[in-house]
Amino acid sequence: MDTIQKQRFEHKYVINEDIALGIRDFVSSYLDMDPYGATQPNLSYSVHSLYLDSPDLRTYQETVNGDRNRYKLRIRYYETSDEAPVYFEIKRRVDKIIAKKRAIVHRRAAYDLARGFIPSPNDLVYPNDGEQMEALMDFCRLVHHLHARPKVHVSYFREAWIANGANKIRVTIDRSVQSEPQHSVSFAHDLRNPHLVFGKKVILELKFTNRFPNWFMDLVRVFGLRAGPAAKYVDGITNQGEHRFIRNFV
Repeated sequence: MDTIQKQRFEHKYVINEDIALGIRDFVSSYLDMDPYGATQPNLSYSVHSLYLDSPDLRTYQETVNGDRNRYKLRIRYYETSDEAPVYFEIKRRVDKIIAKKRAIVHRRAAYDLARGFIPSPNDLVYPNDGEQMEALMDFCRLVHHLHARPKVHVSYFREAWIANGANKIRVTIDRSVQSEPQHSVSFAHDLRNPHLVFGKKVILELKFTNRFPNWFMDLVRVFGLRAGPAAKYVDGITNQGEHRFIRNFV
């Protein structure tokens, strides 16, 4: 089952590790640990995202310019096995609302789809899921429209907390956020020359689908948090220099 929050609000905070550990204790009174993360070292699992963009980095520029309506294209994966699926995602921001569309795709199909090939239901892990097929078609349409190609590989370790029996509230703590240019479709776990996007800092995200929960307000007050931007894709490019990402090598 796909359990993403399809539409939500999110607040981001750049914090130190000692604060992150205190927040872990605080959040554990309200939410459950992600079942898979609970079995991993430091309660975290690895996340990898291959971001696609136009030759002139249009989606990057729209974020830098603060456009109120913008989107990003990424292929997310967690495992290295050839049999493990990958996730084609469109993440849109419409004013203050985050909307996500996602399709779970066979890895063998991902290489052609990432180049804008016309998708087929057989490319999907769940071929009869009309909503995922629509998401995949939209993804490929935008790839074709932008002439998009792979630009950036982002990886990090995610600690996730979720509401019991629901997906209206979610808290994530992301550590060791790394980024490097990648101009081809591959799904490796090891980055060759990674850049630590936020140094030793940790990214806290509070995600909710309705109103800001009262206990979120308490968390922000107790730890003295101040919300701000923390865009892994965008900050990775900005820190390393746009010139490293402009060209295509495919």
